[in-house]
Amino acid sequence: MTKRFFGDIAPVRYEGPKSDNPFAFRHYDPARVVMGKTVAEHLRPAVCYWHNFAWMGSDMFGAPTFARPWDGETMEGARLKADVAFEMFATLGFPYFTFHDKDVVPEGSSLAEFGRNLTEMTDRFAEKMLATGVKLLWGTANLFSHPRYMAGAATNPDPDVFAYAAAQVRNAIDATHRLHGANYVLWGGREGYETLLNTDLAREQEQLGRFLSMVIDYKHKIGFKGILLVEPKPQEPTKHQYDFDVATVAGFLHRFGLDKEVKLNIEVGHAILAHHSFEHEVAVASALGLLGSVDANRNDYQSGWDTDQFPNNAAELTPAMYFILKQGGIAPGGFNFDAKVRRQSIDPGDLLLGHIGGIDACAEALIAAAAMIEDGKFDELREERYAGWKAPAAAAMLKPGASLEAIARRVEAENIEPKPRSGRQEFFENLLARYL
Repeated sequence: MTKRFFGDIAPVRYEGPKSDNPFAFRHYDPARVVMGKTVAEHLRPAVCYWHNFAWMGSDMFGAPTFARPWDGETMEGARLKADVAFEMFATLGFPYFTFHDKDVVPEGSSLAEFGRNLTEMTDRFAEKMLATGVKLLWGTANLFSHPRYMAGAATNPDPDVFAYAAAQVRNAIDATHRLHGANYVLWGGREGYETLLNTDLAREQEQLGRFLSMVIDYKHKIGFKGILLVEPKPQEPTKHQYDFDVATVAGFLHRFGLDKEVKLNIEVGHAILAHHSFEHEVAVASALGLLGSVDANRNDYQSGWDTDQFPNNAAELTPAMYFILKQGGIAPGGFNFDAKVRRQSIDPGDLLLGHIGGIDACAEALIAAAAMIEDGKFDELREERYAGWKAPAAAAMLKPGASLEAIARRVEAENIEPKPRSGRQEFFENLLARYL
């Protein structure tokens, strides 16, 4: 029998808030019913392949610190990596996982070899998924790590790079389709610029729009039923990325007529880098009908880059969870833990502990947000703030045919003189705290 990577650590179970077992859930009770669904159905948690199994603990100043037995660019290592990954999924009891093509297999010496490797691992995944019941939340292609993509993929000035990226995405979508993935993600890690001095913005935007259109066409051609997701990020590794934030991506999708075909995957850390809050990005995406999925993590507020730490603050997550619940949830999306343990956290168990704390924070936030909605006071007070718009004269101002002249005449005839009213921000903040 193969020795378990996680040793004698038993499958993680819910033990309640009073448990002192570090390898137990304190808030994440997957079977608990909240607003008609179980907590597991609401959150749909996923383990990401890249931070857990492809990153070896290096940073820009230091060598790798994780001595993983599968390290290296070989198929033998890829097979061992898959064995450990599914061991981890089973130990955590998470129902989903996510991956980039390059996470799971070596690229080899050509696109053809890369494709053969991915096909082999897709078959291996299919067997393991059938045996364990674990499902694929989404797959994607890594179009940013290889030197060929140093100037972007779809937006690259070299048409051969555009073509290579298209072929790589085709292979990744095929793998995701074969594994019945619920979604497919496109993240333009290097779709941006370092300097405008050598950049043709208009050309690159057109290339990106055409690339995404072809992905949509291919999805329909092969009958892939999953949702296509675009993941906004403002910078890092490039100075400026074309998918800066939710509003920017929404405008881009509308410009190219793609907003009915694509939704967004919102990451906490990316929202912070865009100088937004996570709940802002979630609320904007939801208001535009574009919220599809979430990458759960956090940034270190003292650092100026994407640190991808596990979430640990339910209070910060609760407002975002409120907007998610108000739109009826994010299925077929979910909460993908795009988070990594610190490079000093070298024990296998640390991988489990990060996910345990992260899903507990999300579950606690979910329960608090559900209480806000079920109680009704929060929504009632927000609605009260806009109650004036229910009056016939007020509602008429927003209907077609309304004019500035008519509104001005009514203001003069009725001698309307608005009086400022408190927004009661402190009251709303205090009310939110009561649900935690």
